[in-house]
Amino acid sequence: MFLNVVVKRLLIAVPTLLALTIILFLMVKAIPGDPAQLLLGDKATPESLQQVREELGLNKPIAVQYGIYLYNLVVNFDMGNSISSQEPVISLIGDKFPATIELSVMAILFAMLVGVPIGLIAASRPGSFVDFTSMSTAVFGVSMPVFWLGLILMWIFGLALGWLPISGRLGIDYYYEPTTGFLLFDSLFIEQDIEMFRDALAHLILPAITLGTIPMAFLARITRASMLEVLQQDFIRTAKAKGVTFWKIYLVHSFKNASIPITTILGLQFGTLLAGAIITETIFSWPGMGNWILSSVNARDIPALEGGVIAVAAAFVLINLVVDVLYRLIDPRIRLS
Repeated sequence: MFLNVVVKRLLIAVPTLLALTIILFLMVKAIPGDPAQLLLGDKATPESLQQVREELGLNKPIAVQYGIYLYNLVVNFDMGNSISSQEPVISLIGDKFPATIELSVMAILFAMLVGVPIGLIAASRPGSFVDFTSMSTAVFGVSMPVFWLGLILMWIFGLALGWLPISGRLGIDYYYEPTTGFLLFDSLFIEQDIEMFRDALAHLILPAITLGTIPMAFLARITRASMLEVLQQDFIRTAKAKGVTFWKIYLVHSFKNASIPITTILGLQFGTLLAGAIITETIFSWPGMGNWILSSVNARDIPALEGGVIAVAAAFVLINLVVDVLYRLIDPRIRLS
């Protein structure tokens, strides 16, 4: 059953990613600038520019260029070389993606550990002062501009109080040779350096809170709404009539049934964090995918830009697949259908 679901979702993902590559390829071609000129510099001769265009296939029709790109991507798993660094794009993605995943995981953990309890507390006393305060906090979180929140947190906890670092993944006192690329894991289990782990964790706190504030607010609101809806169901009234305690009804029966929309928001928000961490990574000088994609746009580094966007989109599709599988684990009715 689960294998069939996975296969069906993967088959649906193929045309989605194919359409993405077509749209992305056409949009990138519309960006002003000559990749050959960017590669050789301003003093390049017309002959050398023409030679590079022929080597890169830039003098071919767009349809042919796309066919070559798609063939290299699917058959050879080759995204080309970065114009800026001349390194393979696939290697750069392997270097940058772990930093973004680590930041996004910490951000979604913050959102879940704060947002879900706020929603539960608000739904337990609808219309009360606690409910009003909780939902006001959620609205404030949704309305908060990410760049403004990041700068405020940097000023308060980094500059004024000096409690937390405000940029990078690791302090200058530590040397880090990536193994898996996940700094927390490498520092704790590979390097076995608890001080490096603490420093890496301290560097994560401010960007994770900044990135996770909006998902936290969404989770709080959807948790409250889902709980209030479930609490009106007949089986809840039956449980109350049988004398089941309030907290058992609330945390066991109601929360389990309300967890499906919460899982949906968690999955979608995590995918959004992977794709939308550009502002947060730029503010905190975080060496992840968002910062790298923005640098690629500024440098007109087309292969890096294409590879970065495709990698993020593929991760988003994978996350949606995981959410679909979780549906069937949480609710037997979906599993049977």
